[in-house]
Amino acid sequence: MRGGGPAQPDPPLVTPVKNSQLVISAIGQDRPGIVDRLTRAIFEHGLNISDSRMSVLGGEFAIQMLVIGPWNGIAKLESAIHELESSLELNIIARRTDIRPRSEKLLPYFVEVVALDNPGIVHHLANFFSQRNINIEELSTSSYAAPHTGTPMFTVNMEVGVPANIQISELRDDFMGFCDTMNLDAVLEPVKN
Repeated sequence: MRGGGPAQPDPPLVTPVKNSQLVISAIGQDRPGIVDRLTRAIFEHGLNISDSRMSVLGGEFAIQMLVIGPWNGIAKLESAIHELESSLELNIIARRTDIRPRSEKLLPYFVEVVALDNPGIVHHLANFFSQRNINIEELSTSSYAAPHTGTPMFTVNMEVGVPANIQISELRDDFMGFCDTMNLDAVLEPVKN
């Protein structure tokens, strides 16, 4: 024994608390302070925002968040949803979710498309990837007026998970051919981390 004192018992083993996850989707009339008040409620319940997307669409504010924390904090936040809806004047949907296992067999690819703004572009792109069993992981779109001409333009940005058994060169050729028939300018390239 060093130091001459009595032997100390080993500290008890602490089992880490498994975190739970909650997906929150909220929409309501846009005004200052919504994000502050919504994120404060999450923080006050001892929870963390792991992933989020927010935008203003027309005059509406929309947000999606993945909230992570101890199960009891998640449960308390779930029970406070109706009060938050009322006080923030938002429609809120909250749903528990599991951690999504990341497949080693999916290769992340980035897709960017620019075209004249025409109905159906997103549908046709989604159909192209769906027919090849390629999952769309993220998707965002926007419209804008072309500089100088004012022509209505449309952009699509997405990340897709390409199964490892798909030949990328064939996929790229098929995709570029598809985009040519649709009169879309497009890029398909690996996601760079």
